[in-house]
Amino acid sequence: MRHASDTNAVQKVLRILRVMSTPLPLRLADIAAASGIHKATALRLLDTMIAEGFVVRDEATKRYLLGDEAVTLGIAMQGRDHIRDRARPSLLRLAALTGDTLLLSTRSGIDSVCIDREFGSYPIRASYLELGMRRPLGVGAGSLALLAWLPDDEVDAVIGLIEPALKKRYPRISAALLKQEVAHSRQRGYSLLLDVVVDQMGGIGVPVFGSDGRPAAAISLAALTTRITSRLGTLVPALRKAGEELSAHYAQKDAA
Repeated sequence: MRHASDTNAVQKVLRILRVMSTPLPLRLADIAAASGIHKATALRLLDTMIAEGFVVRDEATKRYLLGDEAVTLGIAMQGRDHIRDRARPSLLRLAALTGDTLLLSTRSGIDSVCIDREFGSYPIRASYLELGMRRPLGVGAGSLALLAWLPDDEVDAVIGLIEPALKKRYPRISAALLKQEVAHSRQRGYSLLLDVVVDQMGGIGVPVFGSDGRPAAAISLAALTTRITSRLGTLVPALRKAGEELSAHYAQKDAA
């Protein structure tokens, strides 16, 4: 986790871009608060980013969105050996098998980011997590899987940093609960969170390990709590198989 500088202008721009990597339009106050940048400085940087095409401002709502130049950065990544491309067949198969919502998440600092999603056929969908949306590590099954298999000292550091956000936005999730769920996840080999983020909804998550043995991504399933608890014997093996297959790719690539 890099130290957030109060003087480095480039780092401030990147912090703003990171905050804006969401499909939701954001107010200046939201951007300033989430990036830790003073509103006046954030406004000045945003004006420059608008002039360069990386940000657009909706004059009707006074909210900000990523612009076309930011989109081209994502396009430039297409064709690379990216976890999203490799995990897509697994998400499709799991969604067809289970009928539920499958998510692919990666880590960004102390947050997890939803980078892909596939809906199953069941009419009640977990549509509350949009592509590009961020949550503190540990909030949600996939996010918990990204946290649980980090080294102990890093887990403690992350929980300490996100605790203020948990108290403000996720009152059901405490630092003590996260530490408990990290231990349970490691014992089970998968993460399981029920009724703590959204009422009557839950999730199962499994890590995808990089060649360094650290979580590179997580696959998770989100569904009604009753659909999860009644089918754990089917859901867990399917998810773990997908996670192990994707982890093996990293190991093979490193060996080559």
